[in-house]
Amino acid sequence: MIVRHLGLVDYETTWRRMQQFTAARDENSEDEIWLLEHPPVFTLGQAGKAEHLLRDVGIPVIKVDRGGQVTYHGPGQLVAYLLIDLRRHDIKVREMVRKMEQALIDLLAEYGIAGERLFGAPGVYVAGAKIAALGLRVKNGCTFHGLALNVDMDLSPYQAINPCGYAGMGVTQMKNLVTKMSKHVDLAFIGDRLVEHLKAQLEHEHA
Repeated sequence: MIVRHLGLVDYETTWRRMQQFTAARDENSEDEIWLLEHPPVFTLGQAGKAEHLLRDVGIPVIKVDRGGQVTYHGPGQLVAYLLIDLRRHDIKVREMVRKMEQALIDLLAEYGIAGERLFGAPGVYVAGAKIAALGLRVKNGCTFHGLALNVDMDLSPYQAINPCGYAGMGVTQMKNLVTKMSKHVDLAFIGDRLVEHLKAQLEHEHA
């Protein structure tokens, strides 16, 4: 599996690159994970409803081809795009989502944070507040898009949306939950740890 650290990159450019990568890959193409951050942007999933955008705060809105409703990306949020051939791992989409959630829960546990699932609402939560969002698209058995983990960011733009379509849902981030931020609580280190947990989940087929 190839891991690419892309830094702070434009959302739409990266999205188009994912589409192109997925369209061009074949059964011999290696899986990839892209770790990155985006400048401030709201993204609206395929079934996304405009009413979940509560007000215009000057942040661009892009309608995209993933599942889910509206979410926010911004600096200080770790984004991992998962370009995975599900057939190679013999797993279904729903199982892939559970593996992504479990990788995040295991990562947060390293920092003493009790992440959990919320029934009917994909993602990872801490005491009911969302800390990580998930959204995938599958084409020809291969995933793109992925997950976004709030690490150390400005959370105020979330007040302009119903996060993932849920009115009044709270959001949180690692910075607010780790009592003593160590030098290891940075995006690069957390990204590397997340990759290890994702690999562990993919290696344990049907775990």
